Amino acid sequence: MSDALPAFADTVVIGGGTAGAAVAGELGAKSDQSVLLLEAGADYGALDGARWPADLLDARAIPTSHDWGFNSGGQYVGRVIKFDRARVIGGCSAHNGCAAIWGSRLDYDNWAASGNPGWSTDELLPFFRAGSERLRVRIPPRDEVTPYQLAWLEAAPHAGIPIVADLNNFDENLGMAPSPANIANGVRLNAAFAYLDPVRNRSNLTIAGGVLTDRLVIRGGRVEAVKVIRNGGEANIQVGDVVIAAGTYGSPAILIRSGVGNPTDVRALGIEPRLDLPGVGMNLHDHPVVYLAFTGTRALESAMTQFGRRHWLPDEQTIAKARSSRCDGGFDLHIYPVGGPAAGDPATWNWLLPIACMTPRSRGSLKLRTADPSAAPVLDHNYLGDPDGEDARRLIDGVQLARELASEPRLAALLGDEKEPGNGVGSRRQIAEFVRANVMHYYHPVGTCAMGPAATAAVVDARGRVHGLDNCYVADASVMSVIPRANTNIPVLVVGLRIASWLLEAGMP
Repeated sequence: MSDALPAFADTVVIGGGTAGAAVAGELGAKSDQSVLLLEAGADYGALDGARWPADLLDARAIPTSHDWGFNSGGQYVGRVIKFDRARVIGGCSAHNGCAAIWGSRLDYDNWAASGNPGWSTDELLPFFRAGSERLRVRIPPRDEVTPYQLAWLEAAPHAGIPIVADLNNFDENLGMAPSPANIANGVRLNAAFAYLDPVRNRSNLTIAGGVLTDRLVIRGGRVEAVKVIRNGGEANIQVGDVVIAAGTYGSPAILIRSGVGNPTDVRALGIEPRLDLPGVGMNLHDHPVVYLAFTGTRALESAMTQFGRRHWLPDEQTIAKARSSRCDGGFDLHIYPVGGPAAGDPATWNWLLPIACMTPRSRGSLKLRTADPSAAPVLDHNYLGDPDGEDARRLIDGVQLARELASEPRLAALLGDEKEPGNGVGSRRQIAEFVRANVMHYYHPVGTCAMGPAATAAVVDARGRVHGLDNCYVADASVMSVIPRANTNIPVLVVGLRIASWLLEAGMP
């Protein structure tokens, strides 16, 4: 690949992650306009080129070899939370757990009802179906489910959680099943394979890896150029349209460095304000999670070892949609077993049960310390920070429900003792202390460039266009004003497909 970048592109897509790969792939395939995709991480080419690192293909566990290195810094006493984000073509679809979950009808209908026409469940359903088909999503049959996962699945009805056929039924809000996943023969099928591989040879599409986007050059309510850094050298690329798809952390950072955001914060970085949009970087949220951990037994290890001689052993494979006592519609909890050889070492094992609050009320923020594009942003997720304490109450209920599930006799005989939080943590007050001391993330940050009407604190309109900029769009998880009740793998893909469809409809530049 040449280090030379085009001097101009009709559309520049910044970020080759889940949404960015879909946007660039769709525009490249369905338009003759020139499309330039900029990815800060490596581009390993097509899947059949045999250049991809093994850990990014192996869907058994989440790799960390291509990470941005974001973390919580000194916010939490005695611990640092890593906020893993993939720096590679395909983005987080190249290093996630492959859970291809859609969410609830309530999620997307609420987006539409909040002033975002075109985002209702029925309007998005064709994109969910098309995206899942392209990623080759399938539900593993029962004979592929590991003994650990199967034990949880069989115990679920004893805790009032029925077994269901498909977790992606938008109208079924309670149940447990094997998770639909974008995995084929043990290979993690990321969005770059699905959307870029088929069009890599098109002359109108250029994919450039190792390109860090600094900022947008803005004049008169339009983006004139994108300033980038590659191999230590700077370049300006003239543009017709720009689609920012750098993720919940990257997209607002690019806008702020471009002078778009809260003017006071922008000036403090030594940057001239270009557009007053105080919502940029605000509304950061994620599904807060706590983990139960078990010792396991020799019987469980033996069953898994025997199974592993005939099948692969994924860490994650089933999910339960459940309800806390605070749930006022749909569902508000995910309970999902994680278990298998620790770091791939058959001599050591992990037996975990995470519980996630899927309807968080807490909101945090992203800010910049410096205008340097290589510097990490300051990330404050404000987990459990909602004034009424509802997020914590849901997780406390979730821990109690998970323990009820784990107490089913046949499952309990396999799990052994509860290591975390342990038998000494029994009352709601004790569980609350455990939850607050151990809460972390479900890898699903959203919201920092929220969509909505201009009269609100929204950053983009319902079609992803940045308020006040004629030719600049955001298309990734950052536009989600409220997080869906789902792993964001497929919903982020749908955001990219939905906005790409509107760009194609408008004819692009």
